[in-house]
Amino acid sequence: MGLCRNILVIEPYFGGSHKFFLEQLEEHLDLNFTFITLPARKWKWRMRFAAPWVAGQLAHRLDVEAVLCSTFIDVASLRGLAPSWFNNLPILTYFHENQFAYPVQVDDERDFHFGLTNYLTALASDRLGFNSRFNLDTFLAGCRDMEKRAPDVKLDSTSQISGKSTILPLGLDFGELDLLPDPEPPPCPVIVWNHRWEHDKNPELFFQTLFELVDEDVPFKLIVVGQSFQRRPAIFAEVPKRLKDQLIHFGYAEDRAAYLKLLKQGTIIVSTASHEFYGLSVIEAVRAGCRPLLPKRLSYPELFDGGYLYDNDQCFKERLREVLRENSGAMGLAKRLDLTDRFTWPLLQQTYQKWLTF
Repeated sequence: MGLCRNILVIEPYFGGSHKFFLEQLEEHLDLNFTFITLPARKWKWRMRFAAPWVAGQLAHRLDVEAVLCSTFIDVASLRGLAPSWFNNLPILTYFHENQFAYPVQVDDERDFHFGLTNYLTALASDRLGFNSRFNLDTFLAGCRDMEKRAPDVKLDSTSQISGKSTILPLGLDFGELDLLPDPEPPPCPVIVWNHRWEHDKNPELFFQTLFELVDEDVPFKLIVVGQSFQRRPAIFAEVPKRLKDQLIHFGYAEDRAAYLKLLKQGTIIVSTASHEFYGLSVIEAVRAGCRPLLPKRLSYPELFDGGYLYDNDQCFKERLREVLRENSGAMGLAKRLDLTDRFTWPLLQQTYQKWLTF
């Protein structure tokens, strides 16, 4: 096949990081994209029913040379349901997450059939992209475990999946953030929490540690910003009461400009997550000038070296106390550029262009 210029994008969950990723591709790559999308809701229904719905949208041939999917569509089913013209096209699937390692609600059971859908999607795709090594490794481990559990058949497809997989960090455009002026150094460190308000981000450890530091008269200010859901952890209700003197902001930012301005006020970005496939929010905060303090697990060791990591939850409080003592102002421009430039489009553009070209 010659040089691929026209790509069909199939995204049944067009929102959040999935939407951001596709908008960045369209802006920064020399390719033409045609979109078939559905709103970002009811993800389980999307994984079950997106394939027959998309197949119905393909009755008329489109002028495209390749297909880019996310893992919210069952690519194996799509190949079986789509018209013949579609199945002559190479299909690439980008894994923002995988269902073997994706966190479930604390009172829900994991449905391994969603992992099976990811597995079949990987087998039915021609190329696979993963946003981190952690994402790929946990996916391959899940595939191996599932193959071992399958009764009466012997399967070993993980080497095939691994062979067509590429690590493709999410490309970022810091232009808007870089244009914002640095604020005056704050009188005390400003901690930023900019994660989803869910249990897999381990807010209980984070906020309980802050409650204890307040009791010890350790000075700091706090910005809590992120997406909140109906089933958010109960500890968030305690924060406005117990940290009222420390809070600069608590809640969702009204728009991206407001969000970036909040990041610029921070001096320390903290994560206590028990799950993270990439770390977009952390990288953005570091670019804004925050010194990271992250667990030595998940995708974080791929992002920053050991000096910015803590070993385990038991030592988190002591490490945070140390960083608070050392930190009063945002990191200098040279340091934040050094830590984050490798995630920018000028360095990733050709890698993506090559991956998407046949």
